Amino acid sequence: MIKKIAVFNHKGGVSKTTTAFNLGWMLARKGKRTLLVDADSQCNLTLYSIGQNEYERHFEAGDTNNIKDALEPAFKAKPKLIESVSCITVRRNPYLFLLPGHLDLTEYEVSLGVSFQLSNALGTLKNLPGAFNYLIEKTAKKYNAEYVLIDLNPSLSAINQDLFVSSDYFIVPTSPDLFSYMAVKSLSRVLPSWEKWAKSARPIFADAEYPLPNSTPKFLGYTINDFNLSEGRPSYSFEMMMNKIAGCIESDLVPSLAKEGMILQDSKYDSSEKLSRNLKSQRPIDKYCIGEISNFNKLIAISNRLGLPIYELDPIRSKLSGAGQKRTLNWFKILFENMAEKIITLTS
Repeated sequence: MIKKIAVFNHKGGVSKTTTAFNLGWMLARKGKRTLLVDADSQCNLTLYSIGQNEYERHFEAGDTNNIKDALEPAFKAKPKLIESVSCITVRRNPYLFLLPGHLDLTEYEVSLGVSFQLSNALGTLKNLPGAFNYLIEKTAKKYNAEYVLIDLNPSLSAINQDLFVSSDYFIVPTSPDLFSYMAVKSLSRVLPSWEKWAKSARPIFADAEYPLPNSTPKFLGYTINDFNLSEGRPSYSFEMMMNKIAGCIESDLVPSLAKEGMILQDSKYDSSEKLSRNLKSQRPIDKYCIGEISNFNKLIAISNRLGLPIYELDPIRSKLSGAGQKRTLNWFKILFENMAEKIITLTS
């Protein structure tokens, strides 16, 4: 069974793409065939996954195997069905596949937004809300993918809304700052409203060529990214904000999601929380937190350049000298292994 996971926060700079790539790679490494979907017109996930040179060759060659061109039959009313994309197999990981993004994907925003006005969703417009999901599921089946990680752009756009309500699960990445705290409060209102719209829209689009999937996205949890450590734990100012965000997740986001049936059973989160104890961290992690990911510092630039996750970097080839760097790489490996195990547990 395909499990579609949206990685979303409408605040930028919270490491959505980095989390999607590193987590997707680890799921694939654990034998879970995984499809990465780049639904952000900035195409950072595509760039990260295949590297600068391959990225330039892909687009300069006019390769139509990307999310925008694949959706043309629906959005440009062509007389044929949407077909699966020939994905890029991410190098060094035969279980990881990429559905590339496109810089002009936002061209579809207006027509998709119009189709959301249910009374006007007639003719070809009726096929637009379900088109993204049809393409993703058809491509995932082609590659026998069990997991699909969808990297959304940082906005409250029609494309994001559509992909979000078409997903089975979602993760909310955050960073330890006031703006992430405010974003969580905002999402407490926005995400339930999106699902409330979807509940009324699904029956109306049920007879479309590409119907909206009849499932409610469930909250897997959140991540906190990009903070500094002091003696093995977040420095004081970061830790205070991390605690504030955790409190907001529990007091605002979770109750709001629960009203629309967007929460898993408590036993799932409890099982996930138990896995965190394997990290031997000095800081306890709450049951809704999938992972706390400290600042990668210079490792992220090397990771992006090589198209490899942080924990797959070779200390010698990457010129990372010293036992400390090796310990850091090993820590990130353990962390993402733990996060992948949590995803598998939560979605089982």
